[in-house]
Amino acid sequence: MNSIVQPDGVAGEWPDRVAAVRRELAEHGPPRSPDGSPDFATVTLPERDCDQVRDLLVDERVGTVIEIGLAYASSALAIGEALLRAGSRNPRHVVIDPFQFTAYDGVGWELLRGAGLDDIAELVIEPSQRFLARLADAGFAADAAFVDGSHHFHNVFVDLHFLGEIVRPGGVVLLDDVWWPSVSAAVAYFETNLGWRPIPGALADGTAAPASSRPRTGAYRLPDPRPTPDFKEFRTFC
Repeated sequence: MNSIVQPDGVAGEWPDRVAAVRRELAEHGPPRSPDGSPDFATVTLPERDCDQVRDLLVDERVGTVIEIGLAYASSALAIGEALLRAGSRNPRHVVIDPFQFTAYDGVGWELLRGAGLDDIAELVIEPSQRFLARLADAGFAADAAFVDGSHHFHNVFVDLHFLGEIVRPGGVVLLDDVWWPSVSAAVAYFETNLGWRPIPGALADGTAAPASSRPRTGAYRLPDPRPTPDFKEFRTFC
């Protein structure tokens, strides 16, 4: 895992470089669109949502963030900018995407490298459900997570289960596409049975579904201390 101690005097220059790459991507799209790759406008997190993710993570003063799903790197660039602006002396960004070099031909990782974020980021190209289990076993801890990987209910559920062990008590988990029933159902279990709570007002001005006005993204505060519920007290969640 690459990490870097930020030298004094560059606190503004590096995040501004990342912000410039973010603006270029939002305005002009990725430098190339590999044949057969998912459409940029369809899969990428819109710029205003990225801005809100960045601002929330800066407010949380995060030092270590796990991200599931890289694609064209819109959210990853926002998270990288947040890590630099939050002031941590040793920021770390673990990005998990088994399809980065197949479906996306490495475009997202190239953009992170172009912004200089490969100094603080590590790309893991294996399924998150397997890698997160190993991180949890190793005692790895993060301040926050951003989830935009598989949208199958069982995969989202497994991701959130292990993130509940990895993200520190009181930390935050952000999810994209909570307007999808499979994603909202998975997070509903953790709200109903494990005490995860929506953060009031967080991401409130982000993208919403035109038909239902349901928000695209969600932000949840993990309980502190971490709960140990009795299986007899299980509550139906959907």
